[in-house]
Amino acid sequence: MENPIQTALAEDGGVVVTLLGEIDFTNADEVAQAIRDAVTEWSPPILRIDLENATFIDSTGLGALIEGYRAAAERSSRFMVINPTDGFCRVLSVTGLCELFGMDAEAGATREPSSDLAI
Repeated sequence: MENPIQTALAEDGGVVVTLLGEIDFTNADEVAQAIRDAVTEWSPPILRIDLENATFIDSTGLGALIEGYRAAAERSSRFMVINPTDGFCRVLSVTGLCELFGMDAEAGATREPSSDLAI
């Protein structure tokens, strides 16, 4: 089975953590740890969480993303969710996480988040 979490260093010095399939209680701890590990290992200026191939997220999955945001913020790395599906955009919009994760709530577009956000 393919690893549902892939991490890569981008050309701009940022890190992309790609999540595949479902993000739920079965792997939320693993997702959070992968994000923390990426921040610790590379101290990237920006951490991008790619959801293009993710199919589902539950509350524990959202919690893992929030943990990742906090880990990035502690290292002064920007945290952005990129390539969200329409379903993910709706979930992140309803939960109020779009702005925190660097997304435009209406369009689902990725943008640079403001640095004064905290959770």
